[in-house]
Amino acid sequence: MKRAEILHEFVGGMRAMAPLTTAVVPIGLVFGAVAAAKGLSSLEAAMMSALVFAGGSQFVAMDIWMHPASWSALAFSALLVNIRHVLMGASIGMRMPAFSGPAKCAAVLLLADEIWAMAELRAGQTRLTPAWYAGLAIPFYCVWVLTSLAGSLVGAFLGDPKAIGLDFAFPAVFTVLVMSFWKGRETGAVLAASAAAAVLVYQLLPGVWYIAAGAAAGVVATLTRGRQREASA
Repeated sequence: MKRAEILHEFVGGMRAMAPLTTAVVPIGLVFGAVAAAKGLSSLEAAMMSALVFAGGSQFVAMDIWMHPASWSALAFSALLVNIRHVLMGASIGMRMPAFSGPAKCAAVLLLADEIWAMAELRAGQTRLTPAWYAGLAIPFYCVWVLTSLAGSLVGAFLGDPKAIGLDFAFPAVFTVLVMSFWKGRETGAVLAASAAAAVLVYQLLPGVWYIAAGAAAGVVATLTRGRQREASA
């Protein structure tokens, strides 16, 4: 692929991702503010976003953060929250015949829910290229790290994120992502199963087990619906 074509693909991915890159700005600011409130320095907050790059597990970590930090609890919670990345990585990995081995590893390293969703949509329409994926992932990653840093620097001025409604940014982005994959009643059944399991486990068990329960229920519901389609075919 020529340099001009690579640039064109990169810019195309960046444009496609622009709405979600913009939407992650308040989430990054909120995370930085929460991290600062928990006693993390601006460097520590930025490094956490740069090295972990997983908003869900980062917020969970901040929710259970204490001094001294329980590293085993933090690691286990992050594992539960991010276990979905195994499924996302397996799914998107099958969409990357144009990727070399190192490029595929780099792509998976920068995988996030929003990036995965956009890459899956692209792969359903045309070939997914490394340059287009880089246009998705690199600006999004940079914005996440920089807004986390900015949020930690101005955390004292932001105050309680819930008081100004910024806490809604995180679920709002995921609502948009879910709706982009809506396929009618089948999608509704999977979402209902995930929601029911998550709410039930949230009420019965402490910690973040509800996340794993919701994911597992969604997988089971998807497999069940798939078998029902095969049986009726």
